Amino acid sequence: MKTLYLECNMGAAGDMLTAALLDLLPEERRQEFLKVMNAIPGVQVRAEPAEKCGVRGLHVTVLAHGVEEHSHDVPCGGADAPHLHEHPHDHEHEHGHQHPHEHDHGHDHEHPHEHEHGHEHGHHHASLADVRAIVEGLPVPETVKAKAMEVYGLIAAAEAHAHGQPVELVHFHEVGALDAVADVTAVCLLMEWLGVGRVAASPVNLGGGQVKCAHGVLPVPAPATAWLMRGIPCYGGEVRAELCTPTGAALLRAFATSFGPMPAMTVKAVGVGAGNKEFAAANVVRAFLGETEGCGEADQVVELACNLDDMTGEAVAYAAGVLLAAGALDVYTEAIQMKKNRPAVKLCCLCRPADAGRLSQLMLAHTTSWGVRSCAMERIVQPRECRRVDTPYGPVDVKFAPGTPCKAKAEFDQAAAAAAAAGVPLETVLEAARRAFEKR
Repeated sequence: MKTLYLECNMGAAGDMLTAALLDLLPEERRQEFLKVMNAIPGVQVRAEPAEKCGVRGLHVTVLAHGVEEHSHDVPCGGADAPHLHEHPHDHEHEHGHQHPHEHDHGHDHEHPHEHEHGHEHGHHHASLADVRAIVEGLPVPETVKAKAMEVYGLIAAAEAHAHGQPVELVHFHEVGALDAVADVTAVCLLMEWLGVGRVAASPVNLGGGQVKCAHGVLPVPAPATAWLMRGIPCYGGEVRAELCTPTGAALLRAFATSFGPMPAMTVKAVGVGAGNKEFAAANVVRAFLGETEGCGEADQVVELACNLDDMTGEAVAYAAGVLLAAGALDVYTEAIQMKKNRPAVKLCCLCRPADAGRLSQLMLAHTTSWGVRSCAMERIVQPRECRRVDTPYGPVDVKFAPGTPCKAKAEFDQAAAAAAAAGVPLETVLEAARRAFEKR
């Protein structure tokens, strides 16, 4: 199975994860990636070589409307103590406020992300609906858009929890929102291009100390990060800075299915994503891409289920959509018959173990059920890769199983869009993609 292992000894941030994954690609794909990312209105993305403690890799910078946010670590003892760091950090906090920036954190990452720092500039704010509109307009596959919104939904939920307000009322600083959209979309796109079948990660170093925000000084990890890291192995360290940001935590939660030592694998490539700050240890995230043995690999999942005999089909469909948007691996229904001979529906949700509690609460909130059953189980995952092919109707990604060439399928949304643009039947594009894939 094609496996990606993320080494998070110096935490995780969106830009560092982006750089590590981008470092796995050949130069021509890197240029293609930068072209796609720079199509986001108001965003400029750059990738440059970098070195930390002798470790070479890539350094990714994101500018939103020409601005790269800054933040500062604060020594334990209060906001009036001198800053430990005076140079920019990489931030991914998108705090739900209607006022200037929430956090003025100190990062050792590439660029400051979604913090709403206590600056006096008058930037606009963006709601989750505004973010969705931005993502929907991006020149990326529908699968990438859906995954990006899943990750951003996790960030919004974390901010809502941290600030005690509904997700619908969370508003993001405009620069921070664009910055986070770029980071999240970048990682989701690169994951799709790499065609990874399994993502594993090390326990995550959260850092330590305190960070200054508009309301005062907060402990590390920040509240949103702490909420997102529930159920994920993590630890603090000697570095007195925030190493794991909310965006980094959300991306790990969305993609990694296990946390621990590197699995036995044949490593084929190593990507290095460098942060901005200097520490005694190399400030990098490393991505190991390789193959694990066997035609498939065991993966732990949880099945959540409830029986419904008093909901309309429309309401059940809505609940299923809520679960998918919240990060469920799959949602489906079964026709059943309940007591008193009532025809009913069994709603089933497959999810990662770390998401079971949260999704159970969503099932209770959006259905008429008074309880949710939970069953842990193991599944075997088919190894898969993704390859882009050129057709007369435009490029189309084809997902396939290595060693099983007959098991290949063009990405439906891309094929459908190409067929609509060319005014030809969908099957024509699918057949063209199949032929192009077989030639390669």
